Amino acid sequence: MINSEKKSVIEKDWVFKIFVSPNYRIARHSSLIVFITLVLFNSQPQFIEPVQSLINVGLVFVFVSLFYMNMYWFVPRFFFKNHYFAYALSVTFTIAIISSIYFFSWDILASYRRSDAYREAAGFLSVSFVVLVLTMASTAIKLFQRSVLDSLRINELEKTTLRTEMEQLKNQINPHFLFNMLNNANVLTQKDPQKASQVLMKLSDLLRYQLYDSARANVLLTSEIHFLENLLNLEQIRRDNFEFIVSKYGEISRVQIAPLLLITFVENAIKHNVDFTKKSYVNLYFDVSHNEFLFRCINSKPSVNSKNPEIGGLGLANVKRRLQLIYPENHILQIDDTTETYTVTLTISL
Repeated sequence: MINSEKKSVIEKDWVFKIFVSPNYRIARHSSLIVFITLVLFNSQPQFIEPVQSLINVGLVFVFVSLFYMNMYWFVPRFFFKNHYFAYALSVTFTIAIISSIYFFSWDILASYRRSDAYREAAGFLSVSFVVLVLTMASTAIKLFQRSVLDSLRINELEKTTLRTEMEQLKNQINPHFLFNMLNNANVLTQKDPQKASQVLMKLSDLLRYQLYDSARANVLLTSEIHFLENLLNLEQIRRDNFEFIVSKYGEISRVQIAPLLLITFVENAIKHNVDFTKKSYVNLYFDVSHNEFLFRCINSKPSVNSKNPEIGGLGLANVKRRLQLIYPENHILQIDDTTETYTVTLTISL
C-alpha cells in the first residue's frame, strides 16, 4: 500500500509530468526547440542579414541535434553501460567538430561580419561553452528520467514480489496435490516402504524450496531444475501413464534466475496434458550458451479436446508481468500451440 501511494504521488508531481511523463513529450521537445531558437535570435548579431538569420537557423539545427544525440545515443549507449571513457571521448569529439566548423566558418564568412562582432577566439569559446552546457543539460535530464522510472519500477517490483510471495504460499502449494501425495505415501508404506520414503523425501524437498529457498531474490538454476524434477517425479508416481524428460546443456551450474519463475509453465503442462487413452508427457530443456539462458517446455495434449479454459490463465499473465519487471527488454517469451503439443520457449539474456 505504501509503495502504491508513493508511486501515485510521484506520478502526480509536476516535475514528473514535465520531465518524465509520456503525455508531455511533445511539449518538452517543442519547448526545447523554442528556447534554443529564442536564445540564438535574441543574441547579439555577428553578421549582416540575411546571413545572420541563416546561421541562426543552422545553429538551431546543430544544437538540437547535439542535444538529442547525447540524450538518446551517447548516454544510453555509453554512460548507462558504465563506459565513461568512451562517453567522455564521444562528447569531446562532438564538441571539437562543432567548434571547428564554427571556427572555419568565421573566416569563410569574414566579408559578412559586422564591425562590432566578437573576436574570433571569443566566438569560438562562446560556441564551445553553449555546446558543453547543452550536453550537460541533456545528460542531467536523461539521468533524472532514468532515476524516476527506476524508482517506479522498483516500487512496483517490490509490491508485485510481496503479492507473488503470498500467492505462492496460498495457491502454489496445492492442497489437493498434497493430499494425493500423502495418501500415496500412506499406501506405499504397506506395499513398498522404500518407495514411500522416496516420495516423502521429494515432497519435503519441494515444500522446503517453496517456503524457504524461494524467498531469496535469485536462486541457482540447478536448484530450480531440481525443484521441477521433484514436481515431475511426484506427478509420475501419481499417474501411471505419465512420463517426462529433463535435458540440460551448457554451464547451467553458474547461472542464477528469479525463483519459481518456471513453475507456472510446468504446472500448466502437467495440468493440461492428462490423457486416459494414451501416455502423456512433459519434456523440459535447459540450455546456457553465448550469455543466454534458454528454457523450453513441451507437453502433449489430450486426444479428445477438453472444455477447460484457455491454457495459462491468470498464472501465465502473472509470470509475463514478472518477466517484464525482472528482465525488462532482456527476455523473449514464445508460445506455440498445435493440435498435438503445447510449447513454451523462454530466452533470457544473462
